Amino acid sequence: MTTLALIACLALGVAAEPGSIADRIAGAAPGDVIEVGPGVYRERIRIDKPLRLVGVGRPVIDGGGSGDIVEITAPNVEFRGFEVRNTGIDLDKENCAIRVLAPFAVIEDNVVSDVLFGIDLKGAPDSVVRGNRIGGKDLDVARRGDGLRLWRSDRVRIENNEIHDGRDAILWYSNGVEVRGNVAHRCRYGFHLMYSDNVVLEDNEVAENSVGVYFMYSHTLELRRNRLVRNRGPSGYGLGLKETDRFTIEDNVIVGNRVGVYVDGSPFTSKKPGEFTRNTFAYNDVGVTFLPAVRGNVLWENNFVDNFEQVCVLGRGELTGNEFARDDRGNYWSDYVGYDEDRDGLGDWEHCSERLFESMLDREPKLRVFLLSPAESAIEFVARAVPAVRPEPKFSDPAPLMQPIAAKASAERDARRGPLAAAATALLAVGGLAFVVARSGLGLARETT
Repeated sequence: MTTLALIACLALGVAAEPGSIADRIAGAAPGDVIEVGPGVYRERIRIDKPLRLVGVGRPVIDGGGSGDIVEITAPNVEFRGFEVRNTGIDLDKENCAIRVLAPFAVIEDNVVSDVLFGIDLKGAPDSVVRGNRIGGKDLDVARRGDGLRLWRSDRVRIENNEIHDGRDAILWYSNGVEVRGNVAHRCRYGFHLMYSDNVVLEDNEVAENSVGVYFMYSHTLELRRNRLVRNRGPSGYGLGLKETDRFTIEDNVIVGNRVGVYVDGSPFTSKKPGEFTRNTFAYNDVGVTFLPAVRGNVLWENNFVDNFEQVCVLGRGELTGNEFARDDRGNYWSDYVGYDEDRDGLGDWEHCSERLFESMLDREPKLRVFLLSPAESAIEFVARAVPAVRPEPKFSDPAPLMQPIAAKASAERDARRGPLAAAATALLAVGGLAFVVARSGLGLARETT
């Protein structure tokens, strides 16, 4: 330990122990608490007994640019308060900052930087990953590792982490996981589920990724009060659903994506309808995209605000077997042209999507280059003038709402992010999107591709 580090330890009231962290682990008894003072420790450590390893003053464990750095092989280990940095870059060896191979681990309040894989749990059920900041290496996205990965790790809690500039935060074969209050940005997939059931994602912010959240081959999923913002990569989904079953999507703000929600083969069975309610889809190129064979979804009390295309049926086919109202309550559509003579809050006639240009665009996406052009206006003029060329409606909402629905915000999340975030949530809920975009710096100007 350097003289400066020794002085800092004494100033903080921490006992300055000689030797490396690995030596102190080797000499500790199960259940001991090891406090590590400030300094840079250029070593790799293995925790093979139940311990609490606590960093005081954010000590740094530097891997020197090769291999893994921290490996936990014993249950009931707590690893807190460190900066772990500078792994190797071998994708085939999956060089990792913190790898957990045993249950009941707590990985909390660490800074993980310049790493290939960030925090990797393999066979580590009943663990907690909380309050960490995880950043990847400056590599092309195809060469990065996952910022957070779970493999066969059930009942894990992932809370209040920031994950940035990595590949994915991915759950494989991990059931009963809770994902709350996290921020994921500038990654490939913000959160990606594969064969993981009974998972809850609440109060997360997922922004500027290629894909925000993707559910695949999983069931019994809940997505609530999340912000899925400006995910505009090659796919550009705010949320993707692939052969997913028994899911509830509610109270989310889905703004500025290429596609707000992409639905493929979901719900996968008829055990429960796919439920979308009280979500705001705004300023996306497409609000919701369905593949033609999709059946069994119910959408009600959502806000569809100024998407280039509110609902898309990709390719040829009709959108049948899905409902756009429940209990005589439909959705709010910013392009609805009806009125409410009896003032019951519902439009007096149904909202139908029967624009000719949209129908052509669904069959041939390359026509998107003509969006907002005189060509689009001319095509719609022809459709109005010659009813014989007007397409059949893609869908109809029998009870459109005259006013947008206010979304439920997370008081805890907005308290952490400050008063501007709370105001943004309130305004987004009622359609005050232009003001929020200008003030929040999210840069949600729409693009055509």
